[in-house]
Amino acid sequence: MSLIWEEVVVDSRDPKTLGLWWRDALGWVVVGESADEVEIAPAAGAHPTLLFGAVPEEKRVKNRLHLDFVPDDQAAEVDRLIALGAGRADVGQIDVPWVVLTDPEGNEFCVLAARPA
Repeated sequence: MSLIWEEVVVDSRDPKTLGLWWRDALGWVVVGESADEVEIAPAAGAHPTLLFGAVPEEKRVKNRLHLDFVPDDQAAEVDRLIALGAGRADVGQIDVPWVVLTDPEGNEFCVLAARPA
């Protein structure tokens, strides 16, 4: 038996707006769209994807699962994401080499320090 990682599903009040925000943040492409879902991927046919699906409730607590990203330049990437609409989050981190941000619906994600060359 084997499993293939297909997608990460993100609950959203406004899946189109949030999905397009993540598309722009990651430089990905839309690979599927309906009235209540938007799916994005690094390229057409690539997996795993991010699928944003409509739910009626607001996000209320810290995510149980979040995404981590490694940029070439952490400070520049954090500034770029904030300019796109991300916010800074305090989840109790103290003196750590990553920055916790939130997307426009409050989902936390981390921008890690660049990897050594």
